[in-house]
Amino acid sequence: MAIANPFYTEEFHGPYELVGLGDFELEEGGVIPDLELAISTHGALNAAKDNCILVPTWYSGTHQIMEQVYIGPGRALDPADWFIVVANQIGNGLSSSPHNVTGPHAGPDFPKVRIGDDVRAQERLLRERFGVEELALVVGGSMGAQQTWEWAVRYPDRVRRAAPIAGTAQNTHHDFLYTQTLMDALTADPGWRGGAYASHLDVAEGLRMHGRIAAVMGWSTEWYKQELWRRTGDFETFEDFTRDFTHGYHEVLDPNSLLAMAWKWQRADVARNTGGDLAAALGRIEAVVYAMPISEDMFFPPRDVEAEIALVPRGELRVIDSLDGHMGLIATDPGYLPQVEANLRELLAREA
Repeated sequence: MAIANPFYTEEFHGPYELVGLGDFELEEGGVIPDLELAISTHGALNAAKDNCILVPTWYSGTHQIMEQVYIGPGRALDPADWFIVVANQIGNGLSSSPHNVTGPHAGPDFPKVRIGDDVRAQERLLRERFGVEELALVVGGSMGAQQTWEWAVRYPDRVRRAAPIAGTAQNTHHDFLYTQTLMDALTADPGWRGGAYASHLDVAEGLRMHGRIAAVMGWSTEWYKQELWRRTGDFETFEDFTRDFTHGYHEVLDPNSLLAMAWKWQRADVARNTGGDLAAALGRIEAVVYAMPISEDMFFPPRDVEAEIALVPRGELRVIDSLDGHMGLIATDPGYLPQVEANLRELLAREA
């Protein structure tokens, strides 16, 4: 049974289109009947169909944050120059997700989805809906970066450029454990009831704890020392920030959707394409890749990205300096976007 949640509507996230892909077989086995991907598009596809940029979404995020932060006139991702498709990942609350499907796959019985499933679904959507066979750029942050890496490895001859921001190609044991604590915060709430809750409100304390854990790792220790939450929003005190952002952002989310995405996040690994050989996987990438870790990121530290990009034939490391850590992705640090924009402009200007 579908669970109504007013947060997952156009009222909150702006316009999007649901594109049906029919019954979709998953890498872990099982099928999502009548899979739907929620997408938004910006700009026009040219006659050659070679100006398409794909932007996959991150954990808990939707197309809305990508549009607000990264896309617009005069930006590197300018709809006047590019046809930009923002694809909401499976399980994010707008595309097919545990709370918005019906039948035996609803709620806690939603099947296990991998990053590779997202990428295969996106490839099919782009090809069947728009006739796009090649991408000028794939760019995404966090779990969007995981999908970007997967695109470059899985379809090496179809991705000309790739820009994974704050994310690795192969998840680490450290990040796996961190993500597990996010999941445990939800499942430890008695209101979760094995995923059979009647409303996300039943899991309110678990969602708040999920937010607090994310805040510990998401922002750097120096960010807290300098009280930089004051520039993140209209927060006079740390208590205001905790109540209205750390708790407020997470309280409206669907727990089973978060769990579906977190399971996927934990297991991101492009080496699945090459029998477990990471060097072989990254070595097959043909795209020009600018990997952009954030200097204070505790989810995906720069050293982890540095080790991976060294294995990419046409890869470059471009560290983004920000005390905001992983949460720098939402661009509350005024110095964050100019660095990302400069890298994206340079990347898009390169022959690929």
